Amino acid sequence: MEKIVLKFGGTSLGTIDKIKKVANIVKNRKDKGNSIIVVVSAMSGVTNDLKEKANSISKNFDDIELDTLLSSGEQVTSSLLSGALNDLGIKARSWLGWQIPVLTDNNHTAAKILKIRTTEILKFISEDGVAVIAGFQGITKNYRITTLGRGGSDLSAVAFAKFFETESCEIYTDVEGVLTTDPSMNKNAKKIDKISYEEMLEMASLGAKVMQPSAVQMSMLDDIPIHVKSTFSEKSGTKIISENDIDNKKAVTGIAYSKDNAKISIIGVIDKPGVAADVFEPIGENNINIDMVIQNTSLDGKVANITFTIKQEDLKKTLNTIEKNKKKINYKKISYNDKLTKVSIIGAGMIASPGVTHKMFRSLANEKINILAISTSEIKISVLVEDSHTKKAIKALHTTFKLN
Repeated sequence: MEKIVLKFGGTSLGTIDKIKKVANIVKNRKDKGNSIIVVVSAMSGVTNDLKEKANSISKNFDDIELDTLLSSGEQVTSSLLSGALNDLGIKARSWLGWQIPVLTDNNHTAAKILKIRTTEILKFISEDGVAVIAGFQGITKNYRITTLGRGGSDLSAVAFAKFFETESCEIYTDVEGVLTTDPSMNKNAKKIDKISYEEMLEMASLGAKVMQPSAVQMSMLDDIPIHVKSTFSEKSGTKIISENDIDNKKAVTGIAYSKDNAKISIIGVIDKPGVAADVFEPIGENNINIDMVIQNTSLDGKVANITFTIKQEDLKKTLNTIEKNKKKINYKKISYNDKLTKVSIIGAGMIASPGVTHKMFRSLANEKINILAISTSEIKISVLVEDSHTKKAIKALHTTFKLN
């Protein structure tokens, strides 16, 4: 008898009929002799609705109270699914994060799981019960409810697989698995049968919404195999596993993109040791994440242009921060563009495949797409392009690297 974690996302639980369908999936797995822990998200749209309510109360709604509010969505679905299972004759009960407890740190709205108590749930499932867990939430040592960040139910599922030492962790969603790219951008997107932790982490971090990056990272560190499946299809889904178990025949596995990027160029900076630190230190102190960075120095070595990218929502705060430090940085002017998309190709096969870079750049050039910034790693190449070129860029790269 296998012990497994099944996680169902908000789109899988979006209506009462869908919750009943999920209950039948769980029953089917239970009837095959498995011991089951189910982790659930809130019904689709509920968390966003709760956030809007908080914003209507205050633009500075307290994070501690926000966690208490947002965690209520999973309480609803855990109870409804438990009720649906009981109606099918399956012994089931719901658990909230504080009841288990799922112990986290104090980083409200993006907490880290420290420990999960296993005693009661292990006893319950050993007595032929199905434990239905409200994902996305935990509790601090001071008994305050926390949440785990956007998509945090994925992290809950992987953490339960880790602490309960289950044989597998299955993530159910509304798509048939991990796809080569966003099907709304390219109808030729194909399901990937197997993908490495490293590739999935890059894709999740770069905008693919199938799994939360923190959940992928935890599964990679603890070598927990993940199986992404569709709630609404019998197809085999995608297995996220160690790179050692994958034959990387293709250089590129998938294409991801993230919109709402902004590029800032600080022009005519006096070039001296520590100037980059002077630019980025106050930005970091304002909790603004920097992505791509390019520094060009003049031929005489006296001045430099520093270009970097941030999220569009941080543009105003970043510009204000730079302006406040103008005397220390000593620059001529600032320019910016806030309508940019980062498009990335990802693949562990790149390491042993020369020529990937020039193929990517030539493919974009043939479509007359200008590259505004570039960053690379062993298994990823990212470029910054105008928002209006996003779809064309993804289609071109999907064809170039034979993902169709």
